Order: sequence, then structure tokens, then C-alpha cells
Amino acid sequence: MELSQKYDGKVAVVGAGLVGCLASLALAQRGYDVTVVEYRQDPRLEDTTDRNLRSINLAISARGIDALRFVGNELCEKVLHDMMPMKGRMIHDIDGRQKELLYGIANEHINSISRAGLNCDLLDELDAVSNIDICFEHKLTRIEWGDSKQVCHFVQNKEPMTFDFVVGADGCFSTARSQMQRNLRMNYKQEYIDCCYIELYLPPRKDGGFVMAKDDLHIWPRGKFMLIALPNADGSFTVTFFAPWSQVDSLVKSKQETKNFLQTNFPDAMDLMGLDSTADEFINNPKGPLMCVECLPYNLSNGSAILIGDAAHSMVPFYGQGMNCGFEDVKVLMQLLDKYRGDRSVAFNAYTATRHEDLVAINKLARENYKVMSESVTSVWFNVYKRIDETFSRVLNDSWLTLYTMISFRADISYSDAIRRDNRQRRIIKWISISSLMAATVIACRRLSQ
Repeated sequence: MELSQKYDGKVAVVGAGLVGCLASLALAQRGYDVTVVEYRQDPRLEDTTDRNLRSINLAISARGIDALRFVGNELCEKVLHDMMPMKGRMIHDIDGRQKELLYGIANEHINSISRAGLNCDLLDELDAVSNIDICFEHKLTRIEWGDSKQVCHFVQNKEPMTFDFVVGADGCFSTARSQMQRNLRMNYKQEYIDCCYIELYLPPRKDGGFVMAKDDLHIWPRGKFMLIALPNADGSFTVTFFAPWSQVDSLVKSKQETKNFLQTNFPDAMDLMGLDSTADEFINNPKGPLMCVECLPYNLSNGSAILIGDAAHSMVPFYGQGMNCGFEDVKVLMQLLDKYRGDRSVAFNAYTATRHEDLVAINKLARENYKVMSESVTSVWFNVYKRIDETFSRVLNDSWLTLYTMISFRADISYSDAIRRDNRQRRIIKWISISSLMAATVIACRRLSQ
């Protein structure tokens, strides 16, 4: 991507995860000298023992792809080479029967991709850019804030580094955010939800093929807990179990109890995964927490620092928007920098003012979608509403879009606008439903009175 405007300055991007990498590429395009500081080892090295890359597969959709294309079409094609299209949810009931719920009405799809693979591909792209340096094993401890220069300090006797501004992309436990809070009256909320996740594995067939439909996100909804499976390019599926912590804690004490639980609730999945090996994984694999973070503002008003990605708005994975939203952060921020010709103070303040409503909206929606995935997809009312909603969308085209379409397939509609439109549409469907019921009741009463 060639830009007519180039800006001067040295920037520290804290965090070499997905959002930090994309932000670094976009900032380097604009002429900034970028230094990426990351406390972990390089995840691409064979001897790296603590990759610490969360392994729930990512579901990349329109917003994430659009942001990658904004940075570069060639970049987008290169880093998404292994993604697997998923056109719908495949619901597995307790008896092994399957029912597909399509995501869109026009063959739209989201895409499964490995978090670790995508991260490594983006790091390779950073290596190829002359004005980007990556400093692994640089754990940020403190930032000395100044009017024009920011001094970053690190552990293990690493030399301090001086920058014009800092971009915090270092995740939900962000050190950049905690340092900004020392220099800013920031509202901040952190909340763990009562849900644990465990990564499991479903192997490919012996010939390398898929043992289930490869173009669906598979869900075994069981009320308060569920299993999901996303396809990988090698024929395997990354499987994730979600449940309240108390339930997981009670199961991992006994392998036989774990096996009984898995076989009772997911018999068709265990036939494919292997009951004994899955029980071992269930007991021994790491148990991951899920946390939400919200804060405001996202920046220091003088343009010396800004937060993006999980550092600003960590969300649960149930709408598949965490990375998509983080990538969109990068696009929105770069558009504002370009609009205000590199005036960071104005651009950063505008980012906080215009982005916050959308970030709160998608964070709330992600939480609510856990119930949709684990319970609602099996309910009669959910499926009736979905059919009505999709029928209106087919008939009315762009004037009526399903919420999932607006969130996952329409990057031109903001999160908050999507929810406002959906709320209005829900009121219309409710009014039509009540009116139809009242009309049917009146007709029935007249017939009975005759």
C-alpha cells in the first residue's frame, strides 16, 4: 500500500501479537520508525518453550479481512493462505443427529484459521520491513512520560528506549495500560466470567481427509456447557470445551468420571476423537479463563500513547470478533491519522470519542452469544425467529439485515449501528407476532361463537 502522506517519529508498539503486528505494518507504511517490544520469546523458534499463544482457533470474517486489505492486498492473501471457510453452524444433538444453521442468506462464510500460524506469518512480514525492529524478551516495566519523549524501561538490564509515542497492544493484562493509568484518570473494568475452556483435538482421517463436514463450525450445545470444533487445513479440528469452573473442577479429579461425562454428553464426538485420549487431554491440558476488559479513554490527550486490541477491550470469544475488532481498531486509527495528517493528539482523541460506543457494544454482544451457542440454537423460538428474520432480509435486501450479517459480513456497518438496527427489527417482528396472534384469537373466537 503506497501512501501519499509520510510522518516522522519513533513509535514503540508494545506486544507482538496479532493486533500489534498489523499496527506495526500500518505505522511503518506511514513512515514511522517502529520498534516492537515483546516480553516473550520468538514463537517461530523451535526451542521456544513458552509460546503462550491462545489456541482457540480464530474465526476471521469481513472486518478482519477488510482491515488486512486496508494495509495491503498482497499481505492479506499471504497471511490467510490456510484459512478454512465455514458457511454455518452444524448442531449436534445428544443422539448424534446433525442440523446445519447457515450464517448468511447469500452464501457468506466466516473462516477458521490458526492463531499461532497467523501470528507467525505476520511476524515474517514484519521482518521484511526495513523500518521495523522486533525486540523479543523485552518485558516492559515502566514508562517515563514526557511532553515529547517517552522512555520505556525493561527488565533484565535491557537498555531503556526513547520514543515519540507508544501503542499498547499487549493484551488484557496490558503493562502499557497500567502505565498510562498512572498519568491519566482512566475508568477501567475487568471481569472474569464463570467459564473455563479446554483445548482438545480431533485428528484427521488416515488419508488426511476430514471426518466431519469441513465447511461448518460444529457445536454440541448442552445448556450450561458446550463443545465446539473448527476445521484446520491439515484435516484435523481444533476442539474446545466450555463450561463453568465448578463443573470442570469436579470432573478432572477422576478419569473414569471424565470419560463417563464425555461419553454421555458427546457420544458422536467421542467416536471420532477417541474417548480415552480425549479424557487424558481433558484432565491434563491447561484450563483457560475468560476475561472481559473495558476502559476509557484509550489514549493520553497529548498524543503520546494509545491502546488498541485486547489492551483496550478484551472480550470473550463467542461472537468470533476479538481479533476482527482488534484489526478494525488498526484500520480506524490509521484512517484518523491520515485524516488529521499525522496530528496524533487530534487523531487519538478522535479515536476514543468515536470508537468507544462500538467497543462496548461488541463486548456486550460477545457475552450474550454464549447463551445463543450453548442453549438458544436448540430452541423452537430461536429457530422460528431466525427464519422470519432471514425471510425479511431476503425480501427487503439492504433495508433489513440479520444481526449476524451486519456484524460478521458488513464491515461498512459499525457494531453499535448494527445493534440499533437489530433492536428496531426485533420490535417489528414482535409487533407482527403479537398482532398475528391477536388476529388469530379473534377469528377463533368468532368461529366458536357461531
